[in-house]
This record gives sequence, C-alpha cells and structure tokens, in this order.
Amino acid sequence: MKTIVSMTGMTEALRMLQSLPYELVTKRGGPVKLALKKGAMLIRDEEKQRLRALLNEQGTNETSGLLVDNIIASRGKKPADGNGERYVVRVRRKIYPPKPGEKESRSTIKIAQLFEYGSKHQRARPFIRPAFEATAQKAIEVIREDLLKRIDKVVNKLGTQVE
Repeated sequence: MKTIVSMTGMTEALRMLQSLPYELVTKRGGPVKLALKKGAMLIRDEEKQRLRALLNEQGTNETSGLLVDNIIASRGKKPADGNGERYVVRVRRKIYPPKPGEKESRSTIKIAQLFEYGSKHQRARPFIRPAFEATAQKAIEVIREDLLKRIDKVVNKLGTQVE
C-alpha cells in the first residue's frame, strides 16, 4: 500500500532552500511542511470520497464510518538522510467493536486492505491507488503554487524588516 513520489530536477530549488533564512527552514517545517500538508490533504479527501462512493454502491455498511474517519494525512518521519519534509496519507489504526461470536478483532487497516486488494471471499475494490493516481499531479501543482506563495510572503516580510 506504500507509494513513493520523487520529484527530480529540483537540485537548484533544493540549493536555494538550503541557503534560505531560518524563517523558511525551521524545525517545525515552515512553508515546506504547510505546502506538503495541503497536497496530502487533497489526496486524503479524494480517498475519502472514493471510499464513500464504493460504500454507497453496495448499500449501508456499519464499518464505513470508522474507516472513512481514519483516513488521515499526517507528518511523517524525516527521510533517512535527515533532510527534507514528509507527509503521509494513511489509515490510522483503530479497532472495530467486536461483533457477537467474532473470533478476532478487526482494524481499520485490515478493512482498508480488504477493500484495496480483496480476499478469497471478496473481490478487490481499490480506492487508495486510484485516488492517488487521479490526484497526484494536481497535488504536486498545489504544493508548488502554495510553496511559492509562502516563500514570497516570508521574503516580503524579511525585506520590510531590513529597511
């Protein structure tokens, strides 16, 4: 279920970002974190919408609310080299209340996997990969535009402080 997107040809942009003042490159992530969050939330919303559409196709499903509510965009661990920011769209692990006579508990992650990949008892009804594929390019554009706006805002702020 893990998909990684890498942007290439960004060496000049990265060099510029590394030379930026503290206001842009803080431990809290600064504009980069906020721009990535905006893109991740776009993908998250698409996943939720596609899952709701799948559930509406098959009728009412008592497990749907918990799964839909636990599709989240969260800040991930820093990359292994220690540089950069990461946002992850994932399913937060929550346990469904047990049904009478059930042998094992079910989690939101397990239910999402059953939807995405299916099993010998149910066909696959993917919603995560199609949502990503449909939204990835738009998310990259949103991140790029938002990052440029945020950098301009900080540069303008710093410019007025110098005068």
